[in-house]
Amino acid sequence: MQNDVLATGIMSFVMHEVVYFGRSLPWIIIDAIPWFRRYKIQPNKIPTAWEQWQCALLVLFSHFTVELPQIWFFHPMCQFFGLSTSVPFPSIYKMAFQIAVFFVLEDSWHYWVHRAMHWGPLYKNIHKIHHQYSAPFGLAAEYASPIEVMVLGLGTVSSPILWCAITKDLHILTMYMWIVLRLFQAIDAHSGYEFPWSLHHFLPFWAGAEHHDVHHERFIGNYASSFRWWDYVLDTEAGPEASKRRRERKLATLRKTQ
Repeated sequence: MQNDVLATGIMSFVMHEVVYFGRSLPWIIIDAIPWFRRYKIQPNKIPTAWEQWQCALLVLFSHFTVELPQIWFFHPMCQFFGLSTSVPFPSIYKMAFQIAVFFVLEDSWHYWVHRAMHWGPLYKNIHKIHHQYSAPFGLAAEYASPIEVMVLGLGTVSSPILWCAITKDLHILTMYMWIVLRLFQAIDAHSGYEFPWSLHHFLPFWAGAEHHDVHHERFIGNYASSFRWWDYVLDTEAGPEASKRRRERKLATLRKTQ
């Protein structure tokens, strides 16, 4: 059992680091190529090499002090609830469904915790670090206070744990795929780039880089991580389009009362 925990812990953490920095690397390269400025949401704010280095140092500190323990204890906890680590592997349909559930659960957790982080004392003492960059970049997805990394990270790791505890039906391969996709989502949302082929053009409820970039630029609104529905339903959308929709709703309400 101890050898399993050791092997899985090391493998999971190494995978996390490879995916995080591996996915961040293309955005670092894109930032260095002027041709891509046409797709940059805030084209006049390109991170310097020094800013990216400073960012990487804090990210690594949080990874080793906060995320490593979370990753390390995930395996024995899920095994306690019945995590499967053997063949046969789950079908692609089962994996897709479970990962979709995890995205919805994590997004809900992220919305409410992130919104709470913008309350005065929490913002000043915890969340302000993440807003150091008004124009985010991929590497800065987990540039935050270790406390924030820990609390928001609970949404990522507790969603599959909760699923496993309730259903007794989770394979470690599904967990790994979930972590990879969640890292891709977080890094891409902080990339600062809006392309014609960006996912939210095809899935309108997907948040994406444009949604989160506005949050960093305006320091308020757009609190969700993956989807837009919480911000839409609770009227916390930010940006010109959201303001326009808000004005139109007010005008429509005004006309009804006349």
